[in-house]
Amino acid sequence: MQKQSTKALYEYWNSLRGSRSAPDRRDLDPTKIRGALANTFILELNEHNEFDFRLAGSHICSAYARELKGRSFTRLWHPRDRDAMETLIRAVTEDHAVALITFTGMTAIHTRTTIEAILLPVRHNGSTQTRLLGAMTAIDEPYWFGVQPIVEQRISGLRLIWPDDHSNAEIARDVAANVQQDVVFATAGGPPEPMSATVYGRRARRYAHLAVIDGGRQ
Repeated sequence: MQKQSTKALYEYWNSLRGSRSAPDRRDLDPTKIRGALANTFILELNEHNEFDFRLAGSHICSAYARELKGRSFTRLWHPRDRDAMETLIRAVTEDHAVALITFTGMTAIHTRTTIEAILLPVRHNGSTQTRLLGAMTAIDEPYWFGVQPIVEQRISGLRLIWPDDHSNAEIARDVAANVQQDVVFATAGGPPEPMSATVYGRRARRYAHLAVIDGGRQ
């Protein structure tokens, strides 16, 4: 996690859930994540089994130069990445993994920026199937940010983090099978390169371009 807003939301989510696999939506207190609020969003499942923005912070709306509430999250992604995102979202909503994504956002005049996103499971009416908590933050905010909207976005890196100590190798393989071969993991401050065997001080297992981190709670 490269951005402070991503780290802050993950740490708040992790502390809030306690011994549960995911916290309840009603437990979320926006005042506890003021520093990350502009980068935070909540998604809800629609009647077409796709996810829409229920809420979206001002920084995220600026990236697309429009209000995102009620708009599709699923359809933001380039068609080549939608199968990977669908499988990734299932890992979050059904198996309670945390998904860390980096992607390239491109404008109509082909300017680009790199954005870090995180997806976290939350319970709503007892189920983790219909809501997602997340954040998006530009890694290096360009001068045109908020003026030229992102019109296309492509995944450049994926990570799955299992906050509790259990193995989900089969799920990881399912996600990896849908990831394009040019998707790699990027290291902060350097060019894209394969992820090492140790990530954030923990052992990481590789499946194609995907790294699975077992555990996460201290």
